[in-house]
Amino acid sequence: MQPLFRLFLNPHCGFKVYTDGTKIEANANRYSFVWGKTIKKSRERISRQLEELWDYASKVAKDELGQPEEKFENPSPEKVRETVEKINAALEGKEVDPKVKQKLRYAGKNWPEKLAEYEQKEEVLQGRNSYSKTDQDATFMRMKEDHMKNGQLKPGYNLQLSTHGHFVVNYSIHQNANDINTLIPHLESYYNLYGTYPETLTADAGYGSEENYSALEKNGTKAYVKYNYFHKELREEGRKNRERGLLDNLHYDNIRDIYICPIGQPMERSGTRIRTTSSGYRQEYAKYTATKCAGCPLAASCKPMKDEKTIEVNRKLERYKSEAKKRLTSPQGLEKRKRRATDVEPVFGHLKQNKGMKRYMLRGLDKVDIETGLHLIAHNIAKMTALKAG
Repeated sequence: MQPLFRLFLNPHCGFKVYTDGTKIEANANRYSFVWGKTIKKSRERISRQLEELWDYASKVAKDELGQPEEKFENPSPEKVRETVEKINAALEGKEVDPKVKQKLRYAGKNWPEKLAEYEQKEEVLQGRNSYSKTDQDATFMRMKEDHMKNGQLKPGYNLQLSTHGHFVVNYSIHQNANDINTLIPHLESYYNLYGTYPETLTADAGYGSEENYSALEKNGTKAYVKYNYFHKELREEGRKNRERGLLDNLHYDNIRDIYICPIGQPMERSGTRIRTTSSGYRQEYAKYTATKCAGCPLAASCKPMKDEKTIEVNRKLERYKSEAKKRLTSPQGLEKRKRRATDVEPVFGHLKQNKGMKRYMLRGLDKVDIETGLHLIAHNIAKMTALKAG
């Protein structure tokens, strides 16, 4: 469906795009949910109870069971079946607690079947936290259009749009409710459509992460993307230094790679911490430590532990945020921030309020993609017709 955009959009015009997302309800039963956390807890409960049964049998029939069994972490249906058979054989002829006998009968009859069911559900989830039984591609998300007005989770899809002059130049459908994880696949969708990346991209703070800034830089796209606390930082710029955060009051010596605290004590590099995101992106946090904090007059606000203060700094992310702030506060950045609210957001309003695109008619990711594409092509054609008529 996406290649049809090429019928009336110039793929070489160097789009300056405005990107945003919205949740659209799936054509699925609102209460037919499967939760990943529930499956995880059920697996853990079976593992724990299986180990308890083995420990009990080990005390009653130690000679029959032989060597201690390995840990029963995340057991397979075959493992459960095999273990229950071993316990039953070892306890045969022994005086056994009636409750344990009942538990063993239940475990042998139900647990292998339950674990097989959990495996099938986890295969459908594919890392998501939930899905609907009546549309297994849909994930439960919080919707702005909530008929019960209580923030209820409903099955839906995350629609991402990039626009240019109210024309939709790219769209992508996601099963992840968090916008921050949609930008990179959305950009790849754009590249597959046009063979190039957008010249500039403007988006709100929901997309401001190190991974996204890095991808935009790598693709040659100038990013006008906010980050968390961007507006708070602007409000606090006029305040006194003592009211700002600790990191804002530290001086960084780039040559010696140290921070200088407000009383002049150096905070030297003391280590590195690596954090890996859910998508596999590695973030590096440098640790800096001040070791002479005893008697410091700023200890009440700095709150050192054991006369030492350690901070963690993501140097790469700090650079990206500094560059983003410089762009966003420039005259061009101010204009783009204003235009984002009047370029991409009205398209969502038009689709939902005027065209009734609040709930999909079709089920399944592929069909939802086609339905969305038809809506957006119709929107672009109507926009072109109006421009020509005007």
